[in-house]
Amino acid sequence: MNTPRIDFSAFSSMADAECHARVRAARDKIGNKAVILCHHYQRADVYQYADLTGDSLKLARLASNTDAEYIVFCGVHFMAEVADIMSRPHQVAILPDLAAGCSMADMANLAKVERCWRELSGVLNAEEEITPVTYINSAADLKAFCGRHGGIVCTSSNARVIAEWAFRQREKILFFPDQHLGRWTGHSLGIALDEMQVWDPDLEMGGLTQEQIRKARLLLWKGHCSVHQMFQPAHIRKFRAEYPDGLVISHPECCFEVCQLSDHVGSTEQIVKVVRDAAPNTRWLVGTEFNLVKRLAEEVKAQGKIVQFMAPIVCMCSTMQRIDPQHLAWTLENLAAGHVVNPIAVPEHEAVPARLTLERMLAVS
Repeated sequence: MNTPRIDFSAFSSMADAECHARVRAARDKIGNKAVILCHHYQRADVYQYADLTGDSLKLARLASNTDAEYIVFCGVHFMAEVADIMSRPHQVAILPDLAAGCSMADMANLAKVERCWRELSGVLNAEEEITPVTYINSAADLKAFCGRHGGIVCTSSNARVIAEWAFRQREKILFFPDQHLGRWTGHSLGIALDEMQVWDPDLEMGGLTQEQIRKARLLLWKGHCSVHQMFQPAHIRKFRAEYPDGLVISHPECCFEVCQLSDHVGSTEQIVKVVRDAAPNTRWLVGTEFNLVKRLAEEVKAQGKIVQFMAPIVCMCSTMQRIDPQHLAWTLENLAAGHVVNPIAVPEHEAVPARLTLERMLAVS
């Protein structure tokens, strides 16, 4: 018979050292029934336990190919949703702390997107003229919305390919929730800035005139990542003044001006690859989350490479920081005792169209 479910209160004030000992003991007991996934941005004291590491889509795909019954996702809520959607029927996705959300993903919700679609339909024939594209950093119901309206999902690494596909379907794109990834993607396709309009969901008609809507090829949702907005053009100019031979790489969630001033712009996976593959003794300024930058700096230090965080003030993904040793120990001990805490299960009416958009993305990219 299973032991009683363990309440988190026993772990909330537990010292890290004891948590780590209990994580290791619980993992030994669970064995290969569970796989621990850690996103690149995850804090180091949790990241050390990862069976698989990477960005959100890569992790979900890798986990679905394991024999693990439980997928413990050390990331944020939308990532665990993607893992649930892409996993096999017998697999259960778990998020150690349900408060680990994503502020960017929260900037676009289904009610606001549906209102946007209705308002656009009053100006255009939305179903025939607009392809909705959602960044993977979004809730499952928005992925489902795209599935129901002929749309698709993108990641920061395949956004250009996905946008090209979307424009082949219809002449306009509604891109949410991150305006900066959308703008950089549009720019990479040669779309003029005045053909990319920001849709403010808190204003009637997004704050746009009918003429602006008709002229726009790309409608950008007014959303952003707070971490990547820390990086400013001044940080790059200062770096280049001090290190003329230095190289700059930024995530496309950064503002347009930062991306313009960078030598490379790419996803977390691309940032890691570019710096790893770079010539020895090079110096890099990196515009993305601090945990990734710090880990990468340590990894390439032996090659004489110097990797610097772009902002003078350290900024981590605060919501992902909620996944701590205490929550991981609590999650694993409950699994060892036969209890699943914090399962993430996307309702079937959302999972089916959301899965369609993900499968469509994988086929296109």
